[in-house]
Amino acid sequence: MPSTYPSRSATKLRRVTRDEWIAEFARQAGVERPSTQEVRELLALAGAAAHASERTAAPLACWIAGRAQLPLADLLAVAERVAAGEDG
Repeated sequence: MPSTYPSRSATKLRRVTRDEWIAEFARQAGVERPSTQEVRELLALAGAAAHASERTAAPLACWIAGRAQLPLADLLAVAERVAAGEDG
């Protein structure tokens, strides 16, 4: 069954830094780019998810964080509780 996503070799990739890519992605998505502190907190959240489960939990946890109406610090605390097997 063929993949619905283009392969890396099928797309022309332009090399930019993480911050450049995120800034442009945010601009085109019509949202403000994350602050330096938000980047740190998002990476900590992704790390908590990836280390406590499969690596693919990281981007999905960040997607959930983007939809939640909670501060990133609170979401990181939730992720740490989930990682520890605690019920919230």
